[in-house]
Amino acid sequence: MPLDTLVHSPGATPVASIIVMHGLGADATDFLPFAREVDLSPVGPVRWVFPVAPTRPVTINNGMRMRAWYDVLTLDFGPRREDEAGLRESAALVQALIDREIAAGMPAGRIVLGGFSQGCAMSLLTALRAPQRLGGVLGMSGYLPLAPTLAAERSSANAGLPIFLGHGRFDQMIAIDRGRETRDLLQQLGYDVEWHEYAMEHSVVPDEVADLRKWLLKVLGS
Repeated sequence: MPLDTLVHSPGATPVASIIVMHGLGADATDFLPFAREVDLSPVGPVRWVFPVAPTRPVTINNGMRMRAWYDVLTLDFGPRREDEAGLRESAALVQALIDREIAAGMPAGRIVLGGFSQGCAMSLLTALRAPQRLGGVLGMSGYLPLAPTLAAERSSANAGLPIFLGHGRFDQMIAIDRGRETRDLLQQLGYDVEWHEYAMEHSVVPDEVADLRKWLLKVLGS
């Protein structure tokens, strides 16, 4: 089934689409205030798309069903403890959403994929394997899933893709070392990574929003 979405429309023909995925247990409204507050008027009207993750049991929450892009088996994010089937299933759904934006007339290069926590993981997983050249990836407080497979599976279309990564130094859900490992691997593979650290936990702070706005203006203004 295609993903349900909440769309924040600019009320005019958009010049870009930004797809933002929520974190574990959240929903499509999570970053709606962000879309309303971030002024991207210098590049023109922007369409914001907020997909809703499927509902599934989550192991670290005693099997409780909740909105989740994939199951979390443990907070030790080693490659042998990842829900590969769930990750790839959701990646296919996100790619279908990208395809839908393109079919509606948005050039792939004007689409930015992003997210927070699990949403960040899904953005990196999907965008770096997407067959179309995208505009960029914005990742907040997340990490790169299925990291050992990226070198073999990455799309040549998205070589050197601009990537924004922001992470809290006091994050107790996804340790900042995990974010730094993601940054280092992506840089080694030639991606254009802009890295930011903040004095925060597993959250978003105004400084990060300001940095994201600058990055989005740079990426979409080119």
